[in-house]
Amino acid sequence: MFTGLVEEIGVVAELNSQDETGGTSLTIALPEKSQLLSDAQLGDSIAINGCCLTATDLKKDASPPTFKVGIAPETLRLTNLGALRQGSRVNLERAVRADTRMGGHFVQGHVDTIAEIVKVEQDGNALTFRFAPKSREFLKYIVFKGFIAIDGTSLTITQVNDAEGWWEIMLIAYSQEKVVLAQKKAGETVNIEVDVLAKYAEKSMAGYFSSQEELLKPIVEKMVQGMVAQATGARTT
Repeated sequence: MFTGLVEEIGVVAELNSQDETGGTSLTIALPEKSQLLSDAQLGDSIAINGCCLTATDLKKDASPPTFKVGIAPETLRLTNLGALRQGSRVNLERAVRADTRMGGHFVQGHVDTIAEIVKVEQDGNALTFRFAPKSREFLKYIVFKGFIAIDGTSLTITQVNDAEGWWEIMLIAYSQEKVVLAQKKAGETVNIEVDVLAKYAEKSMAGYFSSQEELLKPIVEKMVQGMVAQATGARTT
């Protein structure tokens, strides 16, 4: 579990599509004085651009400090991690501790889809970003003033247009210095994780209405009959 509050920006030191295990691995270099790995252990979860990955190698005392993660084929299919190159900057966050303040929102590190940056506009000292998701089915979970994780950054949705298939967020000046999104341009992609609470609410309501079908059916039928009768009456007068 994560909060969506980025702790550090790292740099891709190596992306190996055929490592010693036959899989894909990613090595991230940290700033020289970074404390991100100070209490890290092998097997710990670290979110890279919002994707929860397992640390398989730690070099805390190296200059600069580095860590390695393995990337599963399914992760490459669902995220934009495969588009990273040596020198790419990435958002980093360690798994949340029980005594951490929840300044962001509950982020699982399970990317739902990717989205394309459609537009970037300056608004005073802030930046407004517009996104269009690769899979539009996730728009139903994106609501005005709700939470969303973009490349692992917890952000508030400022506008939604379901008909046209986009939403917007605003990045304040402070955040522009702390996350990689500020350097991205129209046409680039980001990892998206919608608020998991919206998914739970949807499943709960679907289960409720399914269990109440026999009770609700006559009520709905009566409402429909009433509307039909009203419409018929209006046409005959």
